[in-house]
Amino acid sequence: MTITTAWNITQMDAYPEVDGYADVVITAHWRLTATDGTYTASMPGAVSFTLDPNESFTPYADLTEAQVVGWVQGVYGSAYVMSLEASVSEDVYLLANPPIVSPPLPWSAA
Repeated sequence: MTITTAWNITQMDAYPEVDGYADVVITAHWRLTATDGTYTASMPGAVSFTLDPNESFTPYADLTEAQVVGWVQGVYGSAYVMSLEASVSEDVYLLANPPIVSPPLPWSAA
């Protein structure tokens, strides 16, 4: 079974103006999804940012989802990102291979 994961940005919150910059992103809401092609599991989250005057500023209209996902993952760090991906992948595995089932009662009519 091959499980793939994908990060998506579902919403961004921004200050209208900070230090002369417009629409400065302060929060990115994300969803991490895992699938094996049959089963899918996901988890939401959000991360906050502050404007760093030492970093280059990208105007809101020029942001890409990949760039913002990179910010989110950068805040969390690779070890935590890997643990989130492992957790949602495990959810898919358990959907495909439930550890507990509830079969019909043997005396029930079929």
